[in-house]
Formats: sequence, C-alpha cells, structure tokens
Amino acid sequence: MKTKSFFLRMCQGALIGLGAVLPGISGGVLSVIFGVYKPVMELLANPVRNFKTHVPKLFPIILGGIIGYVLEKYPNPSVCLFVGLIGGMLPSLFREAGQKGRSKGSYISLVTAMLLVFALLIGLQSASVTISPSFGWFVFCGFCLALSIIAPGMSFSTLLMPLGLYTPFVDGLGHLSVSVALPGLLGAAITMLILPKFVNRLFEKHYSVAFHAIVGVVIAATVMTVPWSGFTGSVREGMINLFFLAAGVFLAQLLDAFNSKVEVPEKV
Repeated sequence: MKTKSFFLRMCQGALIGLGAVLPGISGGVLSVIFGVYKPVMELLANPVRNFKTHVPKLFPIILGGIIGYVLEKYPNPSVCLFVGLIGGMLPSLFREAGQKGRSKGSYISLVTAMLLVFALLIGLQSASVTISPSFGWFVFCGFCLALSIIAPGMSFSTLLMPLGLYTPFVDGLGHLSVSVALPGLLGAAITMLILPKFVNRLFEKHYSVAFHAIVGVVIAATVMTVPWSGFTGSVREGMINLFFLAAGVFLAQLLDAFNSKVEVPEKV
C-alpha cells in the first residue's frame, strides 16, 4: 500500500476510533461510510481464514482507530465534524446500497430500520432509569460496546447514558479495573463471536435489503446526533460548530473521491 493511501486509511481509522468514544457517535456508522464494514465483519466472522487477506489492508484503519481515542478532548466540534462527514457521504452510501439493484423490499427495509432507530434513540433519551453497576450490567456494557461496532448507528454511549452505566463503565476501563474490564470483555467477546457471522451471512444472501437497512440506520443516527444546542448558544460556539460541520462535508467529498480511485478492503 502506498504511503499516501496508508495515511488516508489511517485518518479514516482515527475518525472511526474517535467516533467510537464520543457520546452519540457510532464507530460502526463511520466504518460503513469508509467502506470497511463488510471486510471487518468478514474478519470477525472467520479470523483464521481471512487473517492474511484482510489484516494487512485493515492495518492502517486499526492503527488510526487507536489514534482516534486520543482525540476525544474536543467533543462538541468533533461531533459536528462527524455529522458533516456522515451527511456528506450519504449519497455515495446510497449508490453503494444499490449496486446489486433495488426492490420494494429494499426501500421498506430502509424506512423500517430508520423508524426503529428513531424510536429506540428517542426512547433512550427520554428514559430516566438509573441502574446500580454490577457484574451482570458490565457484561451488558461489553455487549453494547461490541454492538456499536457491529451495528452501525448503535453508539454504546447512547445506549448506556440513559441507564447511568456509561460513566462507571468508561471510568472503570480507564483505571483498568478488573471488576469492570473482565465482565465488559466477556460481554464484548460473546457478542463478537455470534453477531458478525450472522451479519456476514445476511450480506451474502440479501445484500440490497441489508445495505438499505444500514442506510436507514445511518440516516436516523445522524439526525439524532446533530448537537442542536451547540448552534443556539453563543455566536462564537455556533460559528465553530458550523465550521467543523462544513469541514466534515468537505472532507466527505475528498474521501469519496479517494475511495473511487483507490482499491478498498471490501474487495479483498
């Protein structure tokens, strides 16, 4: 892989990694946008068989993902950057969903998935439930963390915050607490062993319906992610957020042009 290609892939990985830790942002959505969702699912579904073919091309994504975790110091502008990035890439994502044709079922899948995610996220935002952290709930946190990678639009922070589990789980991981990390790892491992195989089979058998469902999820998740309050505060804050929103759209166009010229891991 050429240096320029490696660097751009690493930047994509950084954005995915940052998206995974920012509240409300889904790293899974960004992996779809950048065209690496399917090969990641293939690698997770069959790690031994696909290791040699997938890992070398996904390496810059993985490296960038690690870097992304370091960039979480500026959440508000970063969220606006992601919203612009995802919104700017939606047209190309929709084109990709129709590569194998579209049917009535494809559109039904898109609308149904979009409405379900809207209902889920609005319901979670409206909930006022607080749960006492325990081993079982930290297993659930690990499940949500893995789900946010496998299911685009499912941000684990969005799932855990309404339950009062996000802060103790993230703090526990940050302090390397065994009582938090062990059950979290267990929940994530079980999820990673089961769901990727199912997702991979779904793409093989029903590509158009599955991909249009993902488009619906991405649309709903993006709309729910927009930090509306960031545009109604001070003029300075609004201008900064608007700048990063526009920067995200501009970056999306560059990445779209790059993806159309460079071989992507999805073709391995």
